[in-house]
Amino acid sequence: MIIVDQLGIAKDALHVYVGLTLFLTSAALLRWPLSSWRPWLVALAGALAGEAWDLRDSLVYDSPIRLAANLKDVINTIIWPTVLMLLARHTAMLRRH
Repeated sequence: MIIVDQLGIAKDALHVYVGLTLFLTSAALLRWPLSSWRPWLVALAGALAGEAWDLRDSLVYDSPIRLAANLKDVINTIIWPTVLMLLARHTAMLRRH
């Protein structure tokens, strides 16, 4: 929440940024093609780790667990990595020439 407050962005937007950052950074650093499952899995792992942390906080601070909100966060995190991966796989748009 500190990052959301400091940057002045919505929490949902932060999920999108994190997903894209994990996807693109892992692909670039490890020289994986965007069409590969590997950078997508990095983004998914980041999304699931973040939601595990949120669930842990809910238990520690005795706040309600909202699984629908957790699912929405995972989807927000991986939606654009999924779109980019599919575009790289099925179109010429993201292929190297």
